[in-house]
Order: sequence, then structure tokens, then C-alpha cells
Amino acid sequence: MSSHSHVSTLFLLLLVLLLSTNAVKGHAFPIKEATVHDFHMAFKQNELTSRQLVEFYLGQIRKLNPILRGVIEVNPDAILQADKADYERKAKLAGSLMGLHGIPVLLKDNIATKDKMNTTAGSFALLKSVVPRDAGVVRRLRKAGAIILGKASMSEWAGSRGNCPAGWSAIAGQGRHVGPICRTVSDAVEVLDVIVGFDHRDEATWTTSKYIPRGGYKQFLNANGLKGKRLGIVRNPFFMFENGSVLPQVFEHHFRTLRQGSAILVDNLEIANIDVILGSSGEKAALEAEFKIFLNAYLKELAASPVRTLSDVIAFNNKFSHLEKIKEYGQDIFLKAEATNGINKKTLLKLARLSQNGFTKLMKEYKLDALVTPGSDISSVLAIGGFPGISVPAGYYSKGIPFGICFGGLKGSEPKLIEIAYSFEQATKIRKPPSFKP
Repeated sequence: MSSHSHVSTLFLLLLVLLLSTNAVKGHAFPIKEATVHDFHMAFKQNELTSRQLVEFYLGQIRKLNPILRGVIEVNPDAILQADKADYERKAKLAGSLMGLHGIPVLLKDNIATKDKMNTTAGSFALLKSVVPRDAGVVRRLRKAGAIILGKASMSEWAGSRGNCPAGWSAIAGQGRHVGPICRTVSDAVEVLDVIVGFDHRDEATWTTSKYIPRGGYKQFLNANGLKGKRLGIVRNPFFMFENGSVLPQVFEHHFRTLRQGSAILVDNLEIANIDVILGSSGEKAALEAEFKIFLNAYLKELAASPVRTLSDVIAFNNKFSHLEKIKEYGQDIFLKAEATNGINKKTLLKLARLSQNGFTKLMKEYKLDALVTPGSDISSVLAIGGFPGISVPAGYYSKGIPFGICFGGLKGSEPKLIEIAYSFEQATKIRKPPSFKP
């Protein structure tokens, strides 16, 4: 957890995900499948206000949260922020009819907010802790006029504690794990345009800021964005499905769609040392060492907190094991992280070599714009090199559970990835509104 603006690990959820009805009560504007652009058009035409939008979402949270457990806490100042946005829009303040101004946003509960809400990462150990400042991305969201509606639930400590189920945390219980999601590619780009940028507290942004295109990312929402793009396919291990799976047929259909969009598919490629990258690369060891270093730095900086080190968190969990369900889920990852003593430079060099000789070499050798994979299977390959990726809906299993298709590329390839993902999304229109069935 960090108060810094690590864009690659940011968890933002536009509240369109919480909708189950189609309009604000007493108003004709249909909200259910509306995009950020649609909201701004409704604001402009006086069909909707930010207060109405916030009140609607608060009602949806009250209705759905007992089932989904998707929201840990609601911001008590959300209505005030909505009224402020409406006032600024009425006063024709510059920027009040664009971007995320007046749009409600949920933050994952490991993103620091210096307000009346907690920042707990789902753990009782951080309940009532006080952060020294907003995280960098939160400062950018507030500056853009976004309304911070509340904190979304998450896997406790972002899955870095032990053998906890995905979506479970001690504070929220077992929730539906949603991950970093916006409803559409265009909405995701609206968020990206707001949160990217240099942050002097975040070393990662010192180098990544140079990749931000002049004019932002919205210019790459191109429905013909597949044209001429070279897309790589690594069959083994990413497309090795179980017998009887619907996935082979689904993805072959998607490959045809990509070709119909004039993309060039380069098939049957191989990533060097892929078994090592996915198995024994040393990524986990590096993560454990980094986790201890950065968590200790974060805890030390808190204005108030019952814990100040990872060791303190481990002791808290042991003392309140019934609350944190230590007997059921343990804290093995915490214990391994605590046993580390700094980052092993040899491990980092190994990861860099694996990335350079694997993914990077493949992309450059075949002049690829992106690699196409199912779901999140390629996440480790992208993570060890600090590479971007974007996933969009690809289909649904028999019980209505969605699965995605991922487009990953080299550093600075976000414009191309947005073009590819948006073009695919517009060509397929696969996503369906959630049913919220148990």
C-alpha cells in the first residue's frame, strides 16, 4: 500500500458498475450504460446533476452492498463534493464539462485519502490510522473535479498476506473481487488522462512520465485502430485450454475479428524462457523484499497508526487472530517478507535479463505492436518488465462469469494498446450489464 501514484497498481472503479436500474428517479436520463461522455452531455443539457448522480449511486450501494460487499466505506462528504461540482458547472468554470469533473469514483482501500475515510487495505491493523496526505492519484482526481464516493473492498493487503481467498478481507468479509476496472475503454482512458503524470514522491513516475503523449490519451480512441497493427500470438502456454473448453472456439473467432479489422496476426510465436518467467523467475522473492521495504516506509510516515512496521502488523494479526482469521488463512507471505533483508540485486538482474531476452526480444524481432493473450495469464511477463497491458471483455462462461482478452506491449505503447483495445471493443460489443446474481 502506498500514498504514491503507482499507476500500474492503481485500483479505480467508476460507479457505473453499481447500476441495476436505468434512470435517476424522476428524470428520463438513462444511466445504466452511460459513459463519462454521456454524463457530461446530460450535465450540459440540464438532464442530470452530480448530486442526483451521487444520490443514485448511494442508493445502489445500500441496495447491492449487502450482496456484493463491494464497498467498505462511503465518503460522508460525497454530497458536498457533488454540490460543489454542480456549482462550478453552473458558474461555467473551465474544465467543468469534461474529464472526470462531477463524476463519482470509488478508490480501492489501499489508496490513501486525507479525509474522513479510512485507508486500511482491508485490515483491522490499519483501522483508524491517519495518512499524512492524499495519494498522488487522489490529488489529481480532486484537481480534475472527480467526486471521491468511497472505498472499494479488495483482497486484504492486495493478496500479499497469506492464503486468503480473492476478494476477502477481514474488514469487508468475502466480497466480489472486481480488480482495476472501468466499464468501457473510453471511461478507462478518461481516468488515465487524469491520473498520469510526474509525482516527486514516486520514483516510478520519474521515467514513465516521458511516455505521456502530448494531448493525452483520448485522441487514440480510434474505432479503426486495428488497421495495420501487428499482433503476436504465443500459443504455448497461453492458449493451451482444457478439453471441452469453449475458449478455443471463442478466441479463434476473435482472431478472425482482429483480421477483419485489418490487423496482421503473427501466430505460433515463442517467448524465450517462458517456463522460468512463469515459474522460478524470482519475481515473488523480489516482491516480498520490496513489500517489506515500502510498507515499512509507508507505516513510518503515517500521522497516527497502531502499527509502524511489517513486524508490528504480524504481531497484530497474531494478537487478533480471530478478527484476521489467521488460523484459516495464515500470513505466510508476511512472514517470508519479514525474513528478507533488502532487495537482492542478482534477482533484479535476472528479472531484467529474462524480460529483455524474452518479451522485449520477441516484440522487437517481429516488430509487434502488441501481444494477444487470454485473461490475465500474461500478467507476470508484463510485470517483471514494467510493461503496460489492457484487458477488455472477450466472453462469458456458462454461468455468466466473464473472461477477457489482454493486449500487452512495450513501454510507452499505451497509445497503440488503446487503439487496439477500443477498436476490438467497438467491433465486438461483448460486455453485458452485470446481473448481480449470487
